Amino acid sequence: MESKLLAAIRKTNNIRLKNKMIISIVVVVFVPVLLVGSILTVSYRQNVLDQATQQTMNNVDKIKKHVTDMLRMPIEISNNLQVDDRLSNLVNSRYETTFELVKAYWDFRYFQDYVQLYKEIHNVRFYTDPPMPISNWDFLNADESVKNSEWYREALDNPGSSIAWRYIADETKENRPYLSLIRRIDFPLYRSHGVLVIDLDQNELNGLLSQEPFDTMIFDSQGFIVAAKYPQWVGRNIDSMDFAKDLSDKPAGAYEFHYEGKPSKIVVEEVIPPYSRNGLKVVSVFTIDSIVSDANQVGRLGFTIIAASLSIAIVLIYIISSFLSHRLLLLNKVLNKVSMGNLNVESDVDGNDEIGALSKQFNHMIASIRSLMEEVRESHMQKNMLELRQRDIKLKMMASQINPHFLFNALESIRMKAFVKGDEEISNVVHLLGKLMRRSIEVGDRKITLEEEFDIVRCYLELQKFRFDDERLTYKLDLDYSAMKAEIPPLIVQPLVENAVLHGLEEVEEGGLVIINARVESDRVVITVEDNGCGIPEDKMQAIEHSFQDMEDAEEHRIGFRNVHQRLILTYGEGFGLKLECPPGSGTRVTFSIPLGGKLHV
Repeated sequence: MESKLLAAIRKTNNIRLKNKMIISIVVVVFVPVLLVGSILTVSYRQNVLDQATQQTMNNVDKIKKHVTDMLRMPIEISNNLQVDDRLSNLVNSRYETTFELVKAYWDFRYFQDYVQLYKEIHNVRFYTDPPMPISNWDFLNADESVKNSEWYREALDNPGSSIAWRYIADETKENRPYLSLIRRIDFPLYRSHGVLVIDLDQNELNGLLSQEPFDTMIFDSQGFIVAAKYPQWVGRNIDSMDFAKDLSDKPAGAYEFHYEGKPSKIVVEEVIPPYSRNGLKVVSVFTIDSIVSDANQVGRLGFTIIAASLSIAIVLIYIISSFLSHRLLLLNKVLNKVSMGNLNVESDVDGNDEIGALSKQFNHMIASIRSLMEEVRESHMQKNMLELRQRDIKLKMMASQINPHFLFNALESIRMKAFVKGDEEISNVVHLLGKLMRRSIEVGDRKITLEEEFDIVRCYLELQKFRFDDERLTYKLDLDYSAMKAEIPPLIVQPLVENAVLHGLEEVEEGGLVIINARVESDRVVITVEDNGCGIPEDKMQAIEHSFQDMEDAEEHRIGFRNVHQRLILTYGEGFGLKLECPPGSGTRVTFSIPLGGKLHV
């Protein structure tokens, strides 16, 4: 776990400061605020929805009470008629004449009185069995259609005090349907019965729901809507409405449906009046959006404010982080210049904060480094000058005694030639020898041009040709005259040529060749001394190259190479020393280069 945490911390170290600050504001502020805002909005929305559901349930409960109160009067009337002797006598008496029957109907005005006294009652009628000789709108003989109807047969099958509530047509009112109380009235003394039907007033029922805030309806046990906030719904079966399918079988409670294609809540409450074998159901419907629209608007407003605030915060953080990053980038540019070797820089980042303090410390550090580098440079220059003087002393010592054996042999050859034949060649050789000796003796600490250096080399080679004759030694100077004015320390090329003649061609009897090449390549002058002798064995080559780094005196035959190499390095720096190439059996090639402008190494 700890290793994973360390790995995560290391990854964050690779993120830019600006991005770190933006990520921090997102993680520390944006996410918590968004999370808290979401929780509060959802909680507020759910609270509003719960309150609406509870309000709807309270409204439905209130409707239930009103409906129960409205049904109480028809029930009481039916209870009274259950024991009313006047009704019993009217229905079961035998009338001698039609007039007596009509008079009896006329005297029994109770049904009309109920309708006039109680606004919730629309009509009262009674179906007699056995049938009466004649009937009117209050007392009806049950014809075959009535006897075969479900509600009539159900009433006959349930004697006593059982009441049914059904939505049936009233044949006395042009067969318009009404919610009706249906009850069998028994007359024990006469062993007869009838069916009482009390229609409830439709307007009164609808009036109970007209002021409801949500879509509300009442339906009977058969699923017929007997009252509704919207009168056009009355008479429809609840199962025919898409949002209320199977609702007739649902017990009391709150359910979620889709109403008009929108998520909705439906609250169902049952109304079971006294003495009744069935009842009614009150249903109230509301879409969730209609309830939570205000909450959603508040949520949207809150999220808008949060988003605007966070956007402003992010912009400010971006500006601040950009300012900090800009200062760090300026400091980083200066650091990059220093890493490239430029110490003549200074940070311009100011301020008294941590970045400003870092900039000041950086400037102080660079100043200290420059001072130290200057001290080292002076010390190194003094050391180089000392070594150069030491090399010059050795060079002058060598120049003052350019191989006594060579001088002896050359003079002996001149003597023998002069003895054998008097020729102008002798005069020329003596002239070359004098010139070479004069140039060698006059060597000082000044630089000479390549033209002067190659003049010495030419004198030396001419004398060697005179010594060995033309068949044994020839030479070739391949010089780029555009480089002849380049300056070089004295006696750099001559020791290499001397080594090629004395050591490279010492075993060559004839056809010995020394090639000296000087050419300009880019900003350098490249000089090559090559012979076609037997070459240098590999072990001796390694010893010579090793001696290049040896500051002490080496064996005599290595001094020439080593002195030339170290003088070049001390004068021009690393990369300007000798490079030896010696494939076995194919001679030796020595190459070095100098800056075209003669720039010194300090």
